[in-house]
Amino acid sequence: MEADTQVPSGVFEYRFTVTPAAVDRNGHANNVEYVRWMQDVAVRHALAVGAAAEIERLGATWVVRSHRIEYLAPAFAGDQIVAWTWVAAFRRVRSTRMYRFTRSSDGVVLAHGATEWVYLDARTGRPRTIPEQIVRLFPLGAVEPT
Repeated sequence: MEADTQVPSGVFEYRFTVTPAAVDRNGHANNVEYVRWMQDVAVRHALAVGAAAEIERLGATWVVRSHRIEYLAPAFAGDQIVAWTWVAAFRRVRSTRMYRFTRSSDGVVLAHGATEWVYLDARTGRPRTIPEQIVRLFPLGAVEPT
């Protein structure tokens, strides 16, 4: 994926730079940073489509059930990263969100992954059916596997 690649329908894009603080003693972005980036891009997506405010209004929240990440190439301090995220599926109380991280300069896919999110009642902490008004805010997207 290169810098001018068109973002597919249903996919949210966020660009950022790998900071020196994200680099571990091996000289590349630490694997834990990818989990942080997954959460950051998911939150930015929810804010961008108005879902964060709507979920709060409904007295709900999302929590992570699981993360899966496959690391394909290292990222280094100063690298410009293109993060793509999209919702791949909704089930009654869960959704699957996919991610792809690419280095902007050469188009190398650094990692891809998925998070299983559970929709909860913010007061009780119990799973809650995802309402249609939330589902509509996240058109399902798809990107070919790397």
